[in-house]
Amino acid sequence: MKLPIKGRHIPGRIAAGAFILNSGLEKARGDEQTAAMVHGMASGTYPFLGKMKSTQFLKVLSTSEIALGAALLLPVVPTLAAGAGLAAFSAGLLGLYLRTPGMRQEGSLKPTQQGTAIAKDIWMLGIAAGFIVDEIVSAKDQPPTRTIMIYDPPEDDDAMAPSGPEDLAAQGGFVIVSGPEA
Repeated sequence: MKLPIKGRHIPGRIAAGAFILNSGLEKARGDEQTAAMVHGMASGTYPFLGKMKSTQFLKVLSTSEIALGAALLLPVVPTLAAGAGLAAFSAGLLGLYLRTPGMRQEGSLKPTQQGTAIAKDIWMLGIAAGFIVDEIVSAKDQPPTRTIMIYDPPEDDDAMAPSGPEDLAAQGGFVIVSGPEA
């Protein structure tokens, strides 16, 4: 079985996946005080989150982080999908950094001491962008898949020709497939 990831993606997927999975597992063990703190910070930046209970928010956040971390670590999840999830997650964190007062130095993108903990998450957006760009560019570099079907047509003019490779193979025909999907 060919895995849907490239070797060059493995280090980034492991680094980001392990980090996010661990963060989600830690949040899953969080108490009400942790929930209130995390929820307060998030809802201050994203007001629509204020409608949720803090414990419910922490549960959703931890479950999301665990799912994203696992998706990055599991090689059966295509890199484009895992990269898109990582991009959305890291963009949300960077939005938190950019919108929360006290995270940045006045009139600058440079972080304050408080903001450094979130500003450093830019590395995840960089990894996600690398995954997405690489998947899009490499898809264009792939030759198209070609399928050649060889069969002996029935003598009966009313008989149906095979509709595809699966039909032909079921009828004992010969199928040649070349390209990246082969």
